[in-house]
Amino acid sequence: MNYLHIAPRKIRLVSDLIKGMDVKEAQIQLKFMPQRVSAPLLTLISSAIANAENNLKLDKAGLYIKTIMVNEGTPFKRWQPVSRGRAFPILKRTSCVNLVLGIKEGFEAKKIKETKKETKKETIVPKETTAKEVKETKEEIKPVTEKIKYKAPQEIKKVSKFKGLTKKIFRRKSF
Repeated sequence: MNYLHIAPRKIRLVSDLIKGMDVKEAQIQLKFMPQRVSAPLLTLISSAIANAENNLKLDKAGLYIKTIMVNEGTPFKRWQPVSRGRAFPILKRTSCVNLVLGIKEGFEAKKIKETKKETKKETIVPKETTAKEVKETKEEIKPVTEKIKYKAPQEIKKVSKFKGLTKKIFRRKSF
């Protein structure tokens, strides 16, 4: 996860708690944490689990959080005005989170069995059409010759209730 708008030292407090945990335990732990970081970390873990299940065909029960690294991203630079016309820099820090899942020793041989069933492809052989059949299909399809008449809406005259300053105020689009 790149450029998360939370300072890295705040994320490290939570990430150190879940490092080395089973994936299921870490998800439960993050759901009940009051820190703001827990929601993005929860989505990161669930995304990593989905990738492991779909791409590598691994079982969710055999996964654990091997490493979780939190690095500093590029900060947003803002300025706070201070006395005598000077400016004080404000750095709104961002962070980059890298998550690596590991497989427990007993689960290396176990992989999810592929449940895809082979579908039979039926080949459709086009039948030969005769000239008589082509004429019959042309007769069945009759083009619509009626034209739809367009009626223009009547112009509505705008009568303004307001005059002068109130007219200018209520004419604004941002109102």
